Amino acid sequence: MKLLPHKTLLLLFLAAISTSCKVTKTYQQPNTENQATYRDAQQKDTLNMAAMEWSAVFTDPILQQLIREGLAANLDLKIAVERINQSKALFRRSKAAYLPDLKGNIGLKESKLAYPQGFGLFSSTTQYDFGISSNWELDIWGKLGSAKRGAMAELLASDAAKRAIQTQLIADIANHYYDLLTLDEQLQVSRKTALNRAQDAATIKLLFENSILNGVAVVQSEANAYEAELSIPDLEQEIRTKENALSLLLARAPGAIQRNSLKQQQLVYDLKPGIPAQLLANRPDVQQAEYLFRASFENSNIARTQFYPGLNITAMGGFSSFSLKDWFSHGSLFGNIAGAITQPIFNKGQNKAGLAIALSKQQEALHGFELSLLKASQEVSDALSGYQAAAQKEEKRAKQLKALTLAVEFNKELLNNSKNTNYTDVLAAEQNLLSAELKGITDQSQKLHAVVNLYRALGGGWK
Repeated sequence: MKLLPHKTLLLLFLAAISTSCKVTKTYQQPNTENQATYRDAQQKDTLNMAAMEWSAVFTDPILQQLIREGLAANLDLKIAVERINQSKALFRRSKAAYLPDLKGNIGLKESKLAYPQGFGLFSSTTQYDFGISSNWELDIWGKLGSAKRGAMAELLASDAAKRAIQTQLIADIANHYYDLLTLDEQLQVSRKTALNRAQDAATIKLLFENSILNGVAVVQSEANAYEAELSIPDLEQEIRTKENALSLLLARAPGAIQRNSLKQQQLVYDLKPGIPAQLLANRPDVQQAEYLFRASFENSNIARTQFYPGLNITAMGGFSSFSLKDWFSHGSLFGNIAGAITQPIFNKGQNKAGLAIALSKQQEALHGFELSLLKASQEVSDALSGYQAAAQKEEKRAKQLKALTLAVEFNKELLNNSKNTNYTDVLAAEQNLLSAELKGITDQSQKLHAVVNLYRALGGGWK
């Protein structure tokens, strides 16, 4: 084979480099002004609670221990770490593509020859080969550079995915914990109500025996007591289900969860949502969506380079001999180097289709990034309004509970001292009080969940 002169190779290389900038495009971050905004937000303060460590937000020591356990043992988080390791390996492979490959070969070949092949002089041969070959693809169009940048984007996306799982995990553990505290409080109120109504039923029965009330009141009071008792098994089942769900997050077998009470929770501080522009810097899932868009952008660059010729340099050298004793002699030494340019001719339809697919996937990734920003803005807005709604109800709920408690007491006093009072009035007052007590517990839970959801929506928990 005739070797390609070095000067010719150099000229081809320089000519290719001079036009390579016209093939691939430079990445630019998408505009996020229209997607990132909070509803009814007037705040311009850049202070953001996402910068707080999770231990400063969740001060309950038992909850803190559960979060630490979850961060150490959660299986979704471990899966995310393995995906990061895979992305790191892919990135290392993309860097290695810049270097020429090197292969070694050693072989022994025995051949039985036909009479014409051996020219009647010999009927068999033994060939001894030892050689080293190398192939180097020059990145004249930026394909390897785009592949490397795309692999880096994939690596950063996998890291962002892991951080997104971590923020979600912290929020899920906190929300499950607060759900358990809420259910505990509701169970306590239900048991107290059931006990009170059992006592009421006994009192009504005594009043009936003394001819103060009729039998209808007795039956109603007994039914009312049974109704209160029937709510207890459902609450106990909900607690077990919630404990099992939290155990899964902690990578535990289903079992009981140690916890404090709802009244012991202290989350009193000024919520700082910051400005919408900070979402890209704080939200791991938004960052992941942007990295995936960047990776698809680089894949489009790679698809563009498929229309242009590729330049490969190959080299081979070693020893080849028909005699073992002459295998590594000077006469057995061989070597060659060649440069080749490959230009697609009949597969341009495939290349066009490949580019169209890559551009479509790039647009799809862009829409995914825009959607992630819109969802993040929605979640922050929902959490802020949820917290504000719960805070607005606190003072009025306290006044309502005080009034309903007095209403129950007054109706019971009238029932015991007046024949003109119907037990239905007492029952209605008790039902109203129970409903208000349960709603008051829900208000506290709503406030706690709003803090958790706002912290996660802003991207807190991974720094």
